[in-house]
Amino acid sequence: MCNTCGCNVTDANRHLLDEHADHDHDHHHHHDHHHGEPPTAAAGTVAVLKRLLDANDHEAAHNREHFDEYGVLAINLMSSPGSGKTRLLEATIEALGGELRIGVIEGDLETENDAARIRAKGVPAHQITTGTACHLDAHMIHDALHHVPLEGLDVLFIENVGNLVCPASFDLGQHRNVTLLSVTEGDDKPAKYPVMFRAADLMLITKTDLLRVIEEFSPERATDAFRALAQEGPVLALSAKTGVGLQEWLGWLRSEVAAQKARAAAGERVRPKVQPDGVALHGRGAA
Repeated sequence: MCNTCGCNVTDANRHLLDEHADHDHDHHHHHDHHHGEPPTAAAGTVAVLKRLLDANDHEAAHNREHFDEYGVLAINLMSSPGSGKTRLLEATIEALGGELRIGVIEGDLETENDAARIRAKGVPAHQITTGTACHLDAHMIHDALHHVPLEGLDVLFIENVGNLVCPASFDLGQHRNVTLLSVTEGDDKPAKYPVMFRAADLMLITKTDLLRVIEEFSPERATDAFRALAQEGPVLALSAKTGVGLQEWLGWLRSEVAAQKARAAAGERVRPKVQPDGVALHGRGAA
């Protein structure tokens, strides 16, 4: 994951890595004659990654305070590329645009394509281009909030970078994680990518209109693989193209928006599911 590929070093938090490098240079300069066991490169990497993740968590908590202050439900949409996240948002806006006030933050390595599609529906959208990072982090979201005012919104969707691994390890300040699984990907994805699906508060099986031609995909097997992760979250199947199953998704969304309004009024906070690997990496302990 990110602790080995280094993609958690984004422009927003690179200063932490630079500080570590400066400290490491000073350490070796003043201890040229140290005779004990020198610190390993791996230990240094773990230390700086923990700092990065701790800083991310701090910023995420700050973001969540903003969302709660305005009573806005923040939803993190995660999936592999091409699962239909943007099309789902378009269908949701078309169905609820007159009922809920919606804002969107889009994440991609490059282009403004997805944000342009959302703006064409009359909804405020800000595009984050990460360059090389395969996920969004809390610092990026904080910067984006300067472009998507929360006042007057009911729900803010954060469409994460298409990737079935890294996005699940980073708290953005959201309240709920929704993981999409399209029928074009295969029904074994929850078993192959358990970290992402353990983090889901809801799993959406998308592009069900293609089931008639992709007979290899079984919604039942996909659900069983999801449940095998000790997941009790709801599983909904829909087609944003035809609208079949969309009402169940809209019902879940309405319920979550109402629950967030009630929590905000009561001064209560809720966090999304935290995937176990992320907990261990954050140093909070693991089973």
